[in-house]
Amino acid sequence: MALISLRNITLAFGGPPLFDGINLQIEPGDRLCLMGRNGSGKSTLLKLIGGELTPEGGEIQRQQGLKVAQVAQDVPLGLTGTVFDVVASGMGNAADLLAEYHHVSHQLAVDGNQALLARLEELQHRLEESGGWSLHQEVERVLKRLDLDAEAEFTSLSGGTKRRALLARALVSSPDILILDEPTNHLDIDTILWLEEFLARNVKTVLFVTHDRAFARRLANRVAEVDRGRLYAFSCGYDEFTERREALLEAEITRQALFDKKLAREEVWVRQGIKARRTRNEGRVRALKKLREESRQRRVRQGTAKIQLQEADRSGALVAEAGKVSFSYEKRTIIKNLSTTIMRGDRIGIIGPNGSGKTTLLRLLLGELQPQAGEIQLGTRREVVYFDQLREQLDLDKSVQENVGEGNDTLIINGSSRHIIGYLQDFLFSPERARSPVSILSGGERNRLLLAKLFTRPSNILVMDEPTNDLDAETLDLLEDLLLEYSGTLLLVSHDREFLNNVVTSTLVLGRDGTVQEFVGGYDDWLQQSEGGVPASQSAERATPEKSRPPKERARKLSFKEERELEALPETIAGLEREQEQLHARLSDPELYKSAGAEVASINARLAGLERELADAYQRWEELEELRG
Repeated sequence: MALISLRNITLAFGGPPLFDGINLQIEPGDRLCLMGRNGSGKSTLLKLIGGELTPEGGEIQRQQGLKVAQVAQDVPLGLTGTVFDVVASGMGNAADLLAEYHHVSHQLAVDGNQALLARLEELQHRLEESGGWSLHQEVERVLKRLDLDAEAEFTSLSGGTKRRALLARALVSSPDILILDEPTNHLDIDTILWLEEFLARNVKTVLFVTHDRAFARRLANRVAEVDRGRLYAFSCGYDEFTERREALLEAEITRQALFDKKLAREEVWVRQGIKARRTRNEGRVRALKKLREESRQRRVRQGTAKIQLQEADRSGALVAEAGKVSFSYEKRTIIKNLSTTIMRGDRIGIIGPNGSGKTTLLRLLLGELQPQAGEIQLGTRREVVYFDQLREQLDLDKSVQENVGEGNDTLIINGSSRHIIGYLQDFLFSPERARSPVSILSGGERNRLLLAKLFTRPSNILVMDEPTNDLDAETLDLLEDLLLEYSGTLLLVSHDREFLNNVVTSTLVLGRDGTVQEFVGGYDDWLQQSEGGVPASQSAERATPEKSRPPKERARKLSFKEERELEALPETIAGLEREQEQLHARLSDPELYKSAGAEVASINARLAGLERELADAYQRWEELEELRG
C-alpha cells in the first residue's frame, strides 16, 4: 500500500499552473529523486507532500499515522537554543523532557547542589516511564556522527553546520518518509559520503531534491521530473532516467514538428477554401479551431542559458607560487607548510572539510591575506573574477536588472554593446523577472544572477567558491563546457564530485590539521592516488626514468562548441572537395592556358592550400570522434 498518493493535483500562484493535474505515489522503500529546472516547483511539491501547503485541486491521501520529516532548502528563521535543543525537537512530545534532562545534567556537572540532583532524579523517572532513554541515546548518537557540539548555540553556527543540525533533527525522529531539499548544499564531501551511506542503510523511504549527480546516482531507485506543470515518474536509477528523458524529449520535438506542419496546412486550406467554395467543411473548421487552441495552450520547454565568459588579455605565465606558507587564526593552524606553483591555464580543484580553510587558501593565493610564515609570489597582469558562495555581491533589495547593470541600460560584452534585458534573457531571466527584486528569487536563480553579474567583467583568473549549489542539471552541463573552454586560470572550490571530475586538472586537498596535498586530476583521481597513501607529487619524484610515464589524459565529453564543430566538419570537407574538383576541372581546360597564364599559378597555389586544409579537417574529425568515443 502506498504511503502517500497524489491524485490530479493542481496549483497555481497567479500565473501558468505550477502543477496541472499531476499524480504520484510513494511506496515503502522508494528512494525517489525529484528533478526539474530551477523554478519548476520542486520545493513546492515537497511542501505539499509534507503538509505545509494545500493544493487548489485534487486530493492527497496519506497512510494513517504517517510520520514525515522534512529538511528545507533554507535554514528557518527564528530558530534558537543549543544544538541539542534543536535536534531533540525532532522527537516530538519527548523533546522538552530530553532537553531539560540534558541541561540539568550539564549544570549538575558544574554545580552539584541537591536541588539539581533531585530534579535530575525526577526527570530520570519520567524518562523511564516514557521510554525516553532510547531517544536520548539516539540524539547523542546522531550528534556524534554528524560531528555536532551539543552545547553550541544554534544561532552562532556557520551555514553548513546549521544544515547538519537540521538534518540531525529530521533523522532522530525515525520518519516513515524523509524529505530532503538539496541536502548536499554546504556539506563537505566527507559528510556527503556519510549521508549517502546512512540513507542507503538506515532510511527506508526518502524523497529528495538534488542537483548532485553523484549523490542521485548512488541513492535513487526512482526518479521523477517536474516539467511545465506535469510530473513524469521513472522506476529506474539516475543514469537510465537521463537516457529515457532524452528519448522523451526527442519524441516530443518530433510530435510538435508534425503538429505545427498540420496546423500550417490547415491554415492554408481554410484561406483557400473561402475563395474556392461557398460552403466549407464545418467539421474541419472546428478541428482547426481546436488545433489553434492547443497551440495557444502549449507550454514551451524553458531554453538553455547562453552563458559567455569575457576573457581579458593573458596573465603572466606564473599566476602564484607559494613556498612553505603557513597561516593560523586564533592559535588554530589553518594552512601549514604549503608549497605549490600555479601556472597560467591551470584548472585547480580545492577539496576539504567544512572549516578546514578553503576560503582562507583562496585568499592567500590571491594576495588578499599575507602568510604568517613562508612567502607567496604573485604573477603579473592578473584580472580576477570571484564567485562567492554566500552571494554577498548581490543586493537583495535591488532588482535583477539593477544588480547587473548598476544603473546602466547597456553593457559591453566581448566588445559589443548589449541591452541589459537581452543579456539577462541569455541567463533565462524574462523581462518581468529582470525587474523583480532579488529577494524573491530561488537559490538557483540567484546563482545564475551572480554568474550574469560577474561575467560582465573580463578575467584571466576565475575563482569559483561552490558555484554548483542550486543550479539545475542543464545549467551545470553548460557551466562545465564553459569552464573547459576557458583559457584562463581556474580555482574551483566544490563538493560536487562529478563537476570536479569533469572540469579540473589537479586538486589541492586540505586536512583538518592544516596540511595541503596536491594530486593530479579530479576527485576520483585523488581517491585512487590517496588509497596508496602517496601523493602524486611524491610518487613522481620517486619514479625512476625508465618507469616514469606521462600522466594519462583524462577522458572527457565533448564540449558544446566541439559538438557543433564535429557536426559541421562533414559539410566543410565536402565543400573543400567540391572546390578541389572544380579547380582540377578548370586546369584541364585548354582554353585556360591560352588566355590566363597568371591564373594557372594562382589555381595551383590554391590547390596546395586545399590539400593542407583537407588534411587538417580529416585529422580534426578523427580527434573529435576519438574524444566522443
